[in-house]
Amino acid sequence: MARVSPAPPERFAQVADIMERWRRTKGYPPNSWHTMVRKPGVFRAYRDLHTAVMMEEGEIPKALKFMVAHVVSRACGDPYCAAHNAENAAHIAGAAIEKVEALSQFRTSPLFTPAERAALELAHAAGSCPPRVTDAHFAELRKYYSEDAVIEIVAVIALLGWLNRWNITLATPIEREALAFADEHLAP
Repeated sequence: MARVSPAPPERFAQVADIMERWRRTKGYPPNSWHTMVRKPGVFRAYRDLHTAVMMEEGEIPKALKFMVAHVVSRACGDPYCAAHNAENAAHIAGAAIEKVEALSQFRTSPLFTPAERAALELAHAAGSCPPRVTDAHFAELRKYYSEDAVIEIVAVIALLGWLNRWNITLATPIEREALAFADEHLAP
C-alpha cells in the first residue's frame, strides 16, 4: 500500500491531456503518477523531462534507454521501475522479449553487444548504493559512444535516480499489468 493517498480528482483534471496520451500509449497510467499529481507542476516537469530523456530521438536507441532504466532500477532495489522499464523496452521501444528476459544476464548473454554491455554496466554501477562508477566505465563507453550519447545514457540513469527514490520512498504498488509482465518475463 502506498504511503500517500492518490491526488484528488480535481488535480487529475489539471493533467488530463497527459493521462489520456499515456492511456493511448500504454493502456493505463502508472500508480506513481497518482501520488505525483498531488503537485501538478512537479508532475508536468517530470513528464517533460521523461519525454526529453526517454522518448526523444537521439544516438541511443529507445530500447537501450529502457534497458538502462531497468538495470539501474534493479541495482538500486526498485522493482516497480524495473518492471515498468522492462515492459516499456518491449512494448514501447520494440526490444526483443528474449533480450528483455536476459537483462539479468547482460554481462554474459550473447544477445547483448559490447556497446550495450558498457551502457548496462554503467547503469548497474550507478544504481548501486553507494554508486560504484569509475573512470574505467567511461573509458569503455568511449569505445562505442560519442560524448553526446554518453550524456543520453547518464540522463536516463539520473532520471531513474529520481523515480527510484520516489517509488521506493512512497512504496508505490505495482499495477497488475506491469506485475503480470514481470512475473512472465523477469521472475526467473
